[in-house]
Amino acid sequence: MSAISTIDFKELKKEKDELVVRTGYLQRLIMAKKIPVMIVFEGVHASGKGRLSNELLLALDARYTDFYATHKPTEDELRRPLLWQYSVNAPSYGNINIYYRSWYSLYIALINQKFELNRYADKKALVKEIRDFENTLIDDGTVLIKFYLHISKEKQMEHIRKMRENPRTMWRAQEYDAENDEKYEHEMRKLLKDGNHNEAPWHHIEYDVRERAVNEMLRTVTSILEKAIAEHDRKSSEPKERDGKFKGTDDGALEGFDKCVTIDKKVYREKLEDLQQRMREVQYTLYQKKIPLFVVYEGWDAGGKGGNIKRLVEPLDPTMYIVNTTAAPNETERNHNYLWRFWTTIPKSGHIAIYDRSWYGRLMVERVEGFATNQEWSRAYQEINDFEESQTNFGAIVIKLFLYISKEEQLKRFEDRQSDPNKVWKITDEDWRNREKWDIYVEAVNDMIEKTDRKNAPWIVINGNDKKYARVKALETIVEICEKKLYDKNGN
Repeated sequence: MSAISTIDFKELKKEKDELVVRTGYLQRLIMAKKIPVMIVFEGVHASGKGRLSNELLLALDARYTDFYATHKPTEDELRRPLLWQYSVNAPSYGNINIYYRSWYSLYIALINQKFELNRYADKKALVKEIRDFENTLIDDGTVLIKFYLHISKEKQMEHIRKMRENPRTMWRAQEYDAENDEKYEHEMRKLLKDGNHNEAPWHHIEYDVRERAVNEMLRTVTSILEKAIAEHDRKSSEPKERDGKFKGTDDGALEGFDKCVTIDKKVYREKLEDLQQRMREVQYTLYQKKIPLFVVYEGWDAGGKGGNIKRLVEPLDPTMYIVNTTAAPNETERNHNYLWRFWTTIPKSGHIAIYDRSWYGRLMVERVEGFATNQEWSRAYQEINDFEESQTNFGAIVIKLFLYISKEEQLKRFEDRQSDPNKVWKITDEDWRNREKWDIYVEAVNDMIEKTDRKNAPWIVINGNDKKYARVKALETIVEICEKKLYDKNGN
């Protein structure tokens, strides 16, 4: 008697029906509690990924479920970091995303040269990026479920033969490449061995009998969702500290910038003209060499960010840069991890993205005002370092400027704005409230610079007490960093 003949398919069908009902019920709880879920299916060709993915889709409400099939990167996707397509397609809070193949398959395809992407000096660094990507989402409350499907060679060939015999599925059989499967399995074995590095271990399913494999998958999903909901409820009942953990210290990177440093008007005009001409050449070189540039402006209210940005972009080709102004997140942005909205704005290769405030709001205003819990902003230092590392691994230049003005200079600018009918719109009640918290903002910024100033993405503090000096100094900093990165000793 064969092993198949001893299987009670009626019992499997009964169990499946119960699991489908349970899955639907748990999804409604997931949606109500705003828990994001990512479910990954990996495995060799014809191993059952499509069947299991579809069975899961059938058990879920399509209104709150998205399906994402990993594909060979498009021309547009190749101009951004490898994980970009997954970062912008992460689920919103309460949604479930199913991934037919994932970032693991894409990484392996790159390693095996299935597509060309020469931006990475060390492709192995992407393994760390994958780990960081998953950890950031998990720490934010995402439930990540990863399935790896095992199938015997005999069963796999049976699937391929059936596809080949059907004229309408013959094309799928033609995609089978034994050598590619071997290379995929070789790399996956290494990734699976290293795959239990976080709270999302791999779950292995033997696809020998379809019905049994489907039930095992549904049992795993329901079990994990039940535990995730219980953990969510437990954490929700705990008090969340939002006091910012301030120590009352003011020593750090901002020391020594209260004194005004000025520049002669004639020197200002001459330097500005020269630097703008060089910046135009930098832009064209960035485009020619397909290198993306990030310029991040942070600073005190009325610190001169807008005037600095205007002088930076004045000589540039507007088709190759964008200025992103960062305000309070909208509803869509609040329904994602805080870095999601910045992943959607990163520049493609050869382009420039300028940020008038940025992801550093998590470490400043969100910490000071209590919008982020102590746990959220504390882990953001490393999350932001990881985010910026993923950009520089891709070859991007990341420059971060903090425009500092003294408390006295800020007061003068506030009063000037209030008395000028053409500028009064720039001053708000929030600006005055922030000013009252000057000392703790100083501590927050000092902590931020200390913990996120990295060789690959440095911070430069600009003395902004004199607007003209700050404009020249900021532009000079940007141009010199870019020229050093772009040109050799001969200027090529």
